[in-house]
Amino acid sequence: MPEPHTAVDEAVVDRTPADTFAAPIGITSAVPDTGRAEAEAAKRGIRRRMPKLTLKLASGLVLVVGITLFGIIAPFFTQSPTFSGNPSLQPPSADHWLGTTKLGYDVFAQLAQGTRGSLLIGIVAGSIALVLSVLFGVLAGYLGNWSDEILSLVTNIMLVIPGLPLVMVIATYVPGRSWLLVAIVLGITAWAGPAVVLRAQSRSLRAREYVAASRVAGERAHRVILVEILPNLLPLLTAQFLFAIIFAILGEAGLSYLGLGPTGSITWGTMLNDAQTGQAIGTGAWWWFVPPGLMIALLGAGLSLINFSIDEIINPKLRIAPEYTRRVRKAAREGRGVAVEGSIA
Repeated sequence: MPEPHTAVDEAVVDRTPADTFAAPIGITSAVPDTGRAEAEAAKRGIRRRMPKLTLKLASGLVLVVGITLFGIIAPFFTQSPTFSGNPSLQPPSADHWLGTTKLGYDVFAQLAQGTRGSLLIGIVAGSIALVLSVLFGVLAGYLGNWSDEILSLVTNIMLVIPGLPLVMVIATYVPGRSWLLVAIVLGITAWAGPAVVLRAQSRSLRAREYVAASRVAGERAHRVILVEILPNLLPLLTAQFLFAIIFAILGEAGLSYLGLGPTGSITWGTMLNDAQTGQAIGTGAWWWFVPPGLMIALLGAGLSLINFSIDEIINPKLRIAPEYTRRVRKAAREGRGVAVEGSIA
């Protein structure tokens, strides 16, 4: 007697090879979902390290980019900054937008060339200070042991030496000071403070689980530093680089005002020195010293605003402070209290 034909038998008979080797739906969809989740997590990590475009950051970027473009483009459309055929001490006019100096130099042409010179000094000095602070700070914090002792000793020695007097002594005994030499000296004397901060942060990151996992996996020290340590220090490095630029430009302006700046180059500091030696204040030639001083102030303000925006990434308390303030104000308008823990979270 034949056995009854059931639905289970039909399912077995009708199953094709494609159905046999097909993976379950949950497993096949998990692979792309996992990759998509990792990609989104990576994007969120990058966005978390980038400052939000706030009014503070936008204002700083406008100032810095505007001054940089002025220093790059304006010198091509002005007369020679050393041309002395103009009338002396002329106030601003259509022919000379910012007037002329005592020797007949066009102030606008000198300001354009001085912007380029000051920016070059700031960028070169900032780059040198950043490289040295990374070498002495990150290496000392990650390697530890005797390497940490030696590198920290050098850092502490440079830290107790006053920077500006050292620059003045070096500038006094070096004849024919070029802008590059001044930038190198300023960069060499500006790295010790940031190196101490980087050493402390590197020691903290060295104890993290993902860094320990890389070391256990046999990764070389230079790869761990480049891949695991430095990316997490990027906001701090950017902030220190911007601070080093401000320090270098102000340091060069101070040296030039004292007559120890670069010779044969035009910067904001040399313009202020020429205005001081030419009795610009006594003769009422405000257009001679106000433009370079204003440019220094505007660039410093722009870099500081950008630096404040980066600080919100480094310090989480600064990042949540605006949101907490808005919630407190909203709660005050609605006539109710707000919990501190809930607002911060």
